[in-house]
Amino acid sequence: MGFRTFSTLGDVLKAYQIRYLEASIPTDKPHVAAPQVLHEELTFTKAEIAYNVSEAAICEAIIFPILRAVWKPFRETFAIWSHKPISLNDELSGIPDFIFARKSELGKIVFDTPYVAVVEAKRDDFTLGWAQCALEMYTIQQLNNDTKPVFGIVSNGDLWEIGYLEEKVLTVYRDRYDNNQ
Repeated sequence: MGFRTFSTLGDVLKAYQIRYLEASIPTDKPHVAAPQVLHEELTFTKAEIAYNVSEAAICEAIIFPILRAVWKPFRETFAIWSHKPISLNDELSGIPDFIFARKSELGKIVFDTPYVAVVEAKRDDFTLGWAQCALEMYTIQQLNNDTKPVFGIVSNGDLWEIGYLEEKVLTVYRDRYDNNQ
C-alpha cells in the first residue's frame, strides 16, 4: 500500500484503530536556543533560494539544517537518516523524509532500532502530511516491537507541527513552531 495511500489522518486512524488527541506543548521542558549561525543560514536560504518549490527543496534547504542542529548534541546516542526506506509488510512500507534512530554499535552506516522520531515534509498540506506521518509512526512502532512513544513532525519548512504515538493513541500538539518568528 505505501505511506501515500491515505489522504487524511482520519482514514489512517480508522484503518489502524488509533485514538486521536490534541494537547498543548509541555512548558516544563528546557528550551534550547538555536545557534546563531543556523538563524543566519536560514535567513540567507529564504532570501536567496527557491526553497519552497518542492518537498525535496524544503527537505534539503530548510528541514535538514534544522534537524541537524537539533540532533548534533545527541549524536553519540542517535543517528539521523534521510529518505531511508522502512518496511513492515506490503501495506506498511515507504520512505519517510527523515528518521531519528538509535546509533548502532556497528557504525554510522547501520540503520538500527529503536526508531524514535519521523519527520515528513509537505508543501503546505498538513492534512496529507499527518496522514503519512501517522502511518510512518505506526509502522515504526510495530518495527520497534514496542509501545514506547514514537515522535512525529510535519513541516513545510516554515511551520512545524509535532505529535507522538504511544500505544494506539496519537497526540498532536495544537501549538505550531514558526521559523519566521
